[in-house]
Amino acid sequence: MSGRFITVEGIEGVGKTTNIEFIERLLRDAGKDVVMTREPGGTSLGEDIRELLLGHKHDGMSRDAELLLMFAARAEHLDKIIQPALDSDKWVLCDRFTDATYAYQGGGRGFDTAPIAALETLVQDSLRPELTLLLDVSVDIGLDRAGKRSEPDRFEKEKHDFFERVRQTYLKRAHDDPARMKIIDASQHLDAVQVQIKETLMGFLQS
Repeated sequence: MSGRFITVEGIEGVGKTTNIEFIERLLRDAGKDVVMTREPGGTSLGEDIRELLLGHKHDGMSRDAELLLMFAARAEHLDKIIQPALDSDKWVLCDRFTDATYAYQGGGRGFDTAPIAALETLVQDSLRPELTLLLDVSVDIGLDRAGKRSEPDRFEKEKHDFFERVRQTYLKRAHDDPARMKIIDASQHLDAVQVQIKETLMGFLQS
């Protein structure tokens, strides 16, 4: 299998959408067949679950239900999109994956890592991203940027402390797994951010 699995993570307002498109172009320029996708979502069922998770119809959703819905969408995503693409030697570029669950449901909601890890193993078996780019900005900068782009979704309405816990969980995971998870300073001008991304990605392509 020559397909590889890359994910992009970060709190709200870090510029994932713009930079994922930049990463896709770099990979295609390098001759890679790329499947770009997102979580929660990526499939018809996953997009329906995404609406349940991000919309305001179920603002009082229990944290257990939220966690299980995340992994339900992920199970379908892996079965229908991610694993078939990797098996076909395609490169998968995904906007968020299980690191987000550790950050948002673990750090943000206060879930112990044990049930998250158990679900990760159940749903993913041994599959993990080979490279994760963590776009990092302060919570103040991220929320300020996010507030200018659209009406806030269910997560974006959380308090500052929630996002601080999310960010710190992301940073801890990057600290604990530096070979896979690379921190990109996304507070800089876009050109400078993309220089960092390109350098990191070129190193990965040569590995």
